[in-house]
Amino acid sequence: MSSPAVKTAPEAFPLKVEDARIGVVGLGYVGLPVAVAFAAHYPVLGVDINSKRIGELKRFHDSTLEATEEELRGAKHLQFTGEWADLKSCNVFVVTVPTPVDSHNHPDLAPLEAASRAIGNVLKRGDVVVYESTVYPGCTEEFCVPVLEQVSGLVFNRDFFAGYSPERLNPGNKELKLSDIKKITSGSTPEAADFVDALYRTIITAGTHKAPSMRVAEAAKVMENTQRDLNIALVNELAMICNRLGIDTLDVLEAAGTKWNFLPFRPGLVGGHCIGVDPYYLTHKAEEIGHHPEVILAGRRINDRVGKYVVNQFVRLLGRKGLLRDDLRVLVLGFSFKENCPDARNTKVASIVGHLHEFDIAVDVYDPWVNPDECEHEYGIRPVPALETGKYDGIILAVAHDEFVKMGAQGIRALGRPGAVLYDVKSILPKDMVDQRL
Repeated sequence: MSSPAVKTAPEAFPLKVEDARIGVVGLGYVGLPVAVAFAAHYPVLGVDINSKRIGELKRFHDSTLEATEEELRGAKHLQFTGEWADLKSCNVFVVTVPTPVDSHNHPDLAPLEAASRAIGNVLKRGDVVVYESTVYPGCTEEFCVPVLEQVSGLVFNRDFFAGYSPERLNPGNKELKLSDIKKITSGSTPEAADFVDALYRTIITAGTHKAPSMRVAEAAKVMENTQRDLNIALVNELAMICNRLGIDTLDVLEAAGTKWNFLPFRPGLVGGHCIGVDPYYLTHKAEEIGHHPEVILAGRRINDRVGKYVVNQFVRLLGRKGLLRDDLRVLVLGFSFKENCPDARNTKVASIVGHLHEFDIAVDVYDPWVNPDECEHEYGIRPVPALETGKYDGIILAVAHDEFVKMGAQGIRALGRPGAVLYDVKSILPKDMVDQRL
């Protein structure tokens, strides 16, 4: 009789959490808070290709306003570099680079590929690469890992491991920080998943949710924002219907909101690096596997045309007031994609400005939060440095910055000439003080 097979214990994961030396690749709105949080427990090296960004962080200044000078000075185990080769001292790599879409709304994976190649050049046996950048389901294993293998010459899940933990930060929100938001974690093997989960549990007081696979974690991220995108699209379309009916949209939403299970979404512009982008990553993958998404793309189409809709409504108001003339000048208040935040990535206020230009209307944009040089470089739109009273025939309140809320309707109207049109995209002013709200 043959002897029973001897069961051997599974090989221990090659890296212990307490031995982590972390490299954070990409130091924007997501990467910097992650680097600061990890630096309270581990040696952290933050790398970014923007030398200006590295310079300001070394001077303890964060132009995104996600980290304070006090937090940066207090992060004693955090260093910054613009040299990819410096990452060779790390054994855990956290990738937080942008994942935008191109002009055809297809995923632009160039930043993700560049980061993966850079990590591949310094990758060693036993290292772990964790991606936080939003991607479509399967992207980590189908796109990123082959780049790591090709450049490093190492074998996935034997020599190195991967994880996916989607970012959930809300730029500009000082009440809900990284540690307060439950984190989804995952890994390329059960042992890698345990490692990634334990690593994040050291910085996330709200706890973690360990997904059964990286594909599940990837899908969860794009699903979160796709759901929100569709809900906003619904209220945007309802707002268009209410306007045709001569009903104030906010009045309707407040009345409907008295029902216990009514969801409190508001109409508005849908921009930024998440909600206005992530659904395209999901639909890209869906179409790749032979499914043509209908509801998701319908929601995207509605939200993408809100800027044009606002301008059409606004120009009609100007016409009804007899203000359409050659020297017409309009002011747009706000340019960032959301209130009280300097982030102008994928801002849909740019579409409002563009559609106004299609009517040959002169436009000034004012936003005290954004960087004028960056806006001019990205959109060809340079916000004016200061406000002038009595200058404009029409004003569009596009972003609900605190500064504009404090001005109130009278303060904002003072910027216009007598009889100027005031359109409130965000519905933050009393309805009897504006000419129209979305």
